[in-house]
Amino acid sequence: MAARGGFSSKLGFIAAAAGSAVGLGNIWQFPYVAGQNGGAAFLLIYVAWIFLIGLPVMVGEIAVGRRTLANPYGAYKQLGGKYWALVGLFGIICGVMILSFYNVVAGWAFGYFIQVSFGNILKEPDFAGYFNNYVADYTDNLIFSISFMILTAFIVYKGVQKGIEGTSKVLMPTLFIILILIIIYGLTLPNAMDGVNFYLIPNFDLINGATIYSALGQAFFSLSLGMGALITYGSYISKQDNIISSATMVTVADTMVAFLAGLMIFPLVFSQGQSPSEGPGLVFVALMGVFQTMDPLVARFVGGGFFLLLSFAALTSTISLLEVPVAFLVDEKKISRGKAVSIMAVIIFALGLPSMLGFGATEVFTSFMHYEGVTKSFMDVVQDVFFVVSLPLGGFLLSIFIATRWKNHNMSEEISHGNASYKGSIFEKFFNVMITFVCPVVLGIMFVLTMLQKFFGIVVF
Repeated sequence: MAARGGFSSKLGFIAAAAGSAVGLGNIWQFPYVAGQNGGAAFLLIYVAWIFLIGLPVMVGEIAVGRRTLANPYGAYKQLGGKYWALVGLFGIICGVMILSFYNVVAGWAFGYFIQVSFGNILKEPDFAGYFNNYVADYTDNLIFSISFMILTAFIVYKGVQKGIEGTSKVLMPTLFIILILIIIYGLTLPNAMDGVNFYLIPNFDLINGATIYSALGQAFFSLSLGMGALITYGSYISKQDNIISSATMVTVADTMVAFLAGLMIFPLVFSQGQSPSEGPGLVFVALMGVFQTMDPLVARFVGGGFFLLLSFAALTSTISLLEVPVAFLVDEKKISRGKAVSIMAVIIFALGLPSMLGFGATEVFTSFMHYEGVTKSFMDVVQDVFFVVSLPLGGFLLSIFIATRWKNHNMSEEISHGNASYKGSIFEKFFNVMITFVCPVVLGIMFVLTMLQKFFGIVVF
């Protein structure tokens, strides 16, 4: 533990792990997916999935990490042998590819923070056209994404306590403060309560198979499960820490950020009579129309604050995504942390260049593949393969691994460190049943349905 580093306290782990979970999926994706699926009805199902599926998988990942004090590859190898180690390696590769495009989107968010704060973009007559031109012209994004990767690398280079933990303890409270300030402002706008009603008063007639499936996907993705990030973070925590309470607090913090993101965005959207089901453009296009109607000075403050919030959320995730392959190189290849960070930062940034060029800069990466009935960019393909499809597969394989290879009694033994009353408790029975039966079935079905939809055009829901 001393050689690898570790979190200084339970609070440090919770801040870092919550930061890993909180990201663009909470601030950017959650509101538009909720808007497309009925608002409050979606929210209720999302919260149910978070605690029924997300929390048990998170507990499993943390327990595997703390038991082995290793990265995902080393953890699976130690407990399951060389073939299971490939599952850990698969998770690391997924994290690397996710970070390659995530860094590009983070660059967009930071670029918009600059543009909105100085008021440049607020004078535009066509925000959709501006966004399309902005992402097609990669010059600004090249600068911002390089800066973002350098900042991420510097934090990870500083180590677990001084870098990851110290940064997370600052970013997470700041993120909550910005969220709450924008929420307070949004609730003062005309028609804001229409957005609150849409978001908090459920219409159960809107619940269908697609709503349930979408809520499950959002719940699993928002917690950053299935790629070994929390195995890595779990390897840095003390045997005296209570895994169940820590995982629960991380889950609550992540869910709270997603909830507050919806409470922030829907009053703003409804105040201008815009559709809550705008889709992925809700943040970069629809919200810009909301900011434009405000007093110019207020718009700079609120709009700039929003995109700063988006940038902070991205940074808390890029840190954990980089730490996973760095831990692999440090543990398995005995490379120094500084050298490992430099190698992975350069490789991941290079892997992200096709995603950066895939929005009009070059035809080959813009029209990279054709499936699901549409032409996909390089970023779309990477996101579909390594994020949308692979993470449920990773969660499924973790559940199978614990149930059939590591065994529930060994997981219970690990969890009981720091939680003497765990064995024989209702919590042990709950987590054993969920990991052994429910999670494999649900995540296995989710993986199959997603594969059918994404690559074969078969939409079940």
